[in-house]
Amino acid sequence: MPTLHVVDHPLLARELTVLRDAATGLEQFRAVLAVAAGVLAYEALRDIPVAQVTVRTPLEETTGTALGRPVMVIAVLRAGLGMVDGFLRLVPGAAVGHLGMRRNEATLQPEDYYESLPAGVAAATVFVVDPMLATGGSAVAALTRLERAGATDLRLVCLVAAPEGVAAVQQRFPQVPITVGAVDRELDERGYIRPGLGDAGDRIFGTE
Repeated sequence: MPTLHVVDHPLLARELTVLRDAATGLEQFRAVLAVAAGVLAYEALRDIPVAQVTVRTPLEETTGTALGRPVMVIAVLRAGLGMVDGFLRLVPGAAVGHLGMRRNEATLQPEDYYESLPAGVAAATVFVVDPMLATGGSAVAALTRLERAGATDLRLVCLVAAPEGVAAVQQRFPQVPITVGAVDRELDERGYIRPGLGDAGDRIFGTE
């Protein structure tokens, strides 16, 4: 079963075009990223476990649907913070955790600096969110940390991916579904996605 799902939706394509544009300012970038994250969340949540429940309408009892497991969203700091609201709009009761990793610009490898995970990781469907899947180092590190914490139902959601990053995640975690808005051409010598949209963290927080 393929683990990569590239979301093909005209609204997401439109928002991604705005995010790629170097002329898009801070306020608009944040707002558009939240909308794009909501579309990605909608698709990523499509096959989560559900349970049947009984509900009484004004006329009679009927069968309905509830989430079968708790949902947890883990933002890879710092850029992943820009995608959290997209999930919370759809699953307001989701727990939110944070994993801090910075990329060593010399080695392009992730370096851990922070971890805050909600209780109940093992019982939850866990979505790791990060706008960029470049080398795959941060994604693999995040998934590894969550696996060690007991997570058994892991999902990865990114806005833009490079083929190299997708391959790295699939090699280490072949069972983890990956939902992305686009797979771009390649990584450059600095480990940036081309054509990409620049440094998502800098564009979200105005630190360019």
